[in-house]
Amino acid sequence: MLHSRKLRYIDEIARSGSIRKAAAKLNVASSAINRQILALEEELGVPIFERLPRGLRLTAAGELCIEHVRDVLKSYDRLETRVRSLKTPQAGRVSMVSTVGLAAGPLPEIVARFVERHPRICIQLGIDGATTTINPVMSGEADLGVGFNIPATPGLRTLATFDIPIGVVLPPDHPLAAQLGPIDLKKVVQEPLVLAQSGMSLRTMIDLILAPLAVSVEPVVETGAPETLRHLVKRGTGLTFLNPLDVVADCRRGELVFRPLVDPYRRHQPMKLFARARATLDTATSLFLEFLLTELEELVAELEEKGHVPPQRMTSDVRS
Repeated sequence: MLHSRKLRYIDEIARSGSIRKAAAKLNVASSAINRQILALEEELGVPIFERLPRGLRLTAAGELCIEHVRDVLKSYDRLETRVRSLKTPQAGRVSMVSTVGLAAGPLPEIVARFVERHPRICIQLGIDGATTTINPVMSGEADLGVGFNIPATPGLRTLATFDIPIGVVLPPDHPLAAQLGPIDLKKVVQEPLVLAQSGMSLRTMIDLILAPLAVSVEPVVETGAPETLRHLVKRGTGLTFLNPLDVVADCRRGELVFRPLVDPYRRHQPMKLFARARATLDTATSLFLEFLLTELEELVAELEEKGHVPPQRMTSDVRS
């Protein structure tokens, strides 16, 4: 290796919060890791870990240190990939984090098609909440992130945005499913509802949609899993609110029906594809990003033709 083992030690301790756990993961003695950390702290003149009864936590100096450590490790991984590619073209690894809904919706099929074309590139797909999706990208753990309602954040670079509405999801044999075009929200709330649980960004959007009605809506089921909502709608338990990307595969198979809401109840979620502002994307990541962007554009265009999403003015920093 071109850099000290201390970097791997620091990174693993920060992830696991314990020298013992880090030692077990790295298959080295705890005492060896502890000596390296103490030596680094002496060299820097400040502690990088706060010793707690149940483990270790990064200090302010440690937070600065871990950012540098992960930058170096990422750079080294890119070097290894480039060296390997001299012998095996298109070898590499891409790490991406997404929200639960996208990971349970269109992403698996997109990733599968990419891997079929580029079998030597490994895709690491992590799942996180809407507001915490940015954290793995900011820390350098993930190359790319994709999610809804991602706030403008210093240190992040927006690669592309799409405007995706929330609508009603129904079983195909429901009377409202026979209605073409947008559905009146007043009719929807008269039906049993299964909804995303409170605290999720999706539920926040749903509550904003329901607010103008000034009526109390009591769902028969609340859950944090979009796939559970889809199953309950198929089962006839109730109707739900999702975006069309969440159910595009189910709608293609005729198992569910998506309908947008009539104005003034229609609300949209910006879907953002993003990366670290200062990060340089390697060849494998750039290749996957271009493929992902093309797939999302085609998918949104399909939904646009069906009237499920508004005409898009998609912005992209990738092709500009």
